[in-house]
Amino acid sequence: MSGDFVNLLADLKEEEVLKLTQQRLDSKEDPLKILEDARKGMEIVGKRFAGGEYFLPELVFSGELLAQVTNIVKPHLTGAGVQQKKIGKVVIATVAGDIHDIGLNIVDFMLDVNGFEVTNLGVDVPIEKIVKAVKETGAPVLGLSGFLTPAFDAMKETVEALEKAGLRKNLKIMIGGGQMDDEVRKYAKADAFGKDAMAAVTLTKQWYGVK
Repeated sequence: MSGDFVNLLADLKEEEVLKLTQQRLDSKEDPLKILEDARKGMEIVGKRFAGGEYFLPELVFSGELLAQVTNIVKPHLTGAGVQQKKIGKVVIATVAGDIHDIGLNIVDFMLDVNGFEVTNLGVDVPIEKIVKAVKETGAPVLGLSGFLTPAFDAMKETVEALEKAGLRKNLKIMIGGGQMDDEVRKYAKADAFGKDAMAAVTLTKQWYGVK
């Protein structure tokens, strides 16, 4: 059932995926297992996108499908007493001038199921709003997402604004998105860049000292 689910999700078979999600919940399967399979399915989608087999429409659709699965499963998480104590807080946002949210939402989902409390500010987020969220939440980790080249400057300006606000010293900043690499990380003065959602989880865990 598990393997079928992963493949159906990777193949974007909406009806079958939603039906199977419900069946697995009805058979009292651990909801976290379903989310873990959803993660595996999304990883395959990511690989297909990177390999040119899937394009942006498929990526957008996979994000919507993931959101539907998550919405079906989430109520069962708390009910099953599975809700683990949150490890810590993370703020994530797609920077000003960029409206891509697929990667952002997958990172949100992945951090959430790995035990982090995520404040997702959404897309095209003004610098002041990011600074305010970091201040108010006291989160020691910030994830900035961007897909387009103008995002490089927005990221740099966001980091500089955090420095000016005196919030940079104890803050770890990771960047991610389509064109991001280590050069952009240096330019934006971020601490790390993650090539995918799993990298975001790994980095956050490292910074929190969690195995």
